Amino acid sequence: MNTILTSGHLVIVRDSFAEKLLDLAKEALAADEVIPYLGPGLLGFNCAEPAVPHTPEVVAAALNARAPAPSRIRTNMWSVAQFIEQRRHRRTLQAWMTDIFAAPVAPTLLHTWLARLPLSLIIDSWYDGAMRTALVETGRTDVAEIQGVTRANEIQDIWTKTYDLFGRELDPGSGAKTVLYTPHGSIRPAQNFLVADSDYVEVLTEIDIQTPIPDVVKERRITRGFFFVGCRFNDQMLRIYARQIMKRSRGPHCAVMDAETLTRNEARFLAASGITVIDMPVSEAAARLIGTGTAAGVDRINNGGPL
Repeated sequence: MNTILTSGHLVIVRDSFAEKLLDLAKEALAADEVIPYLGPGLLGFNCAEPAVPHTPEVVAAALNARAPAPSRIRTNMWSVAQFIEQRRHRRTLQAWMTDIFAAPVAPTLLHTWLARLPLSLIIDSWYDGAMRTALVETGRTDVAEIQGVTRANEIQDIWTKTYDLFGRELDPGSGAKTVLYTPHGSIRPAQNFLVADSDYVEVLTEIDIQTPIPDVVKERRITRGFFFVGCRFNDQMLRIYARQIMKRSRGPHCAVMDAETLTRNEARFLAASGITVIDMPVSEAAARLIGTGTAAGVDRINNGGPL
């Protein structure tokens, strides 16, 4: 069966239906009608073992190796980070996160392809900075990056900082053709990380009324849908952020995910948010999007070969 409607009204498409939906997504991306929402799952394209952590659980393990946390929280990145902040100080957590994500991450072919499109908004939900690097490599000067920042380091009442691709801080209202929004921060250019539970206390208090979401994101999502790729929603924090970032957007929405691995909470979130699941390996979906939808194209995606 090519299309499955689950009991919770989650739509899952496979085979030819999935290919057709991807073709429509490609057209919509080229026309700036959908917003790519990128997750850490993209990092596995270039090598079997990415240079930096590619899941919250791997970050938790890296932090735990530096300061063992209680067993009940050991696999939860946000809780382990909070434990370190409380026991070792915020500066230590900041330094360790900077060290964990210090290795440069080469953009995947999908990052490079997206960087060349006339997109108004790109969401990057991980700390690695690969999407930023892809935009830098194009030589574009019409891009601004808005990063979420922890209020622990700020004396001003701010939620974000804005940078150009040279790393210079800009006015929040600076106009740009393309806005890269990294809501949890990024390693580059200024090592901004929202990672501890305390980083999110005020954010989660305000996010339902959209205060932490930049105005330009609110404006540009209204007439667009979202295309999720490389994402998982198996933690409440990830679901809250995705739900609030796509709030009041027009749609449609779809996500490239392995339907067999979905947790019950992920399935409920996807169904409630009206996100159609394209049940296909991310490497195959990326190869089809960038026009190399063959076995050789998938190999190039997985091995980081040229477009």
